[in-house]
Amino acid sequence: MRKLSLFIAMSLDGYIAKPNDDLSFLKMVEKEGEDYGYADFTSQIDTIIIGRKTYDYVLKEIGPSHYDNGQRDVYVITGTERSKVGRTTFYTGDIAELINHLKSGKGKNIYCDGGAEIINELLKHHLIDEFTISVIPILLGNGTKLFKDGRPEQALEFITAKTFETGLVQLKYERKK
Repeated sequence: MRKLSLFIAMSLDGYIAKPNDDLSFLKMVEKEGEDYGYADFTSQIDTIIIGRKTYDYVLKEIGPSHYDNGQRDVYVITGTERSKVGRTTFYTGDIAELINHLKSGKGKNIYCDGGAEIINELLKHHLIDEFTISVIPILLGNGTKLFKDGRPEQALEFITAKTFETGLVQLKYERKK
């Protein structure tokens, strides 16, 4: 069965974005030649799940090929129906049904790239199998929290912790079954 993995960065106080969806704090750990394991991680996936706001931000800042590179399927979770573009599907249905369908199919692992609403909906249904969380050395004090209140408790098993010169600490956990 395929796994659903989260690979995301947050501030030390648990925010994935500053107010107004500002991700500029991520730039403080940018270092030439360092991708914090992202290329290795994405080599193990062939499907991406992403919320519409995060998708729109990446589209504007990086471009459409960041997600839809012709090598993987992209599901943008949205409330507004839109036509499929390349391998990008704008999905308006039940996210738990979609993930369960994808997990039971053939292929590599599935990557959830955010945002917080999507992540927390997946957590409500115990659908995230692996968590790779990069902690950025900054306290933002406000913004979009990675983990919201109102979701069920979930036990995790520690896998690794890795430190980097930039001060970033990357934590990896798996959901206990």
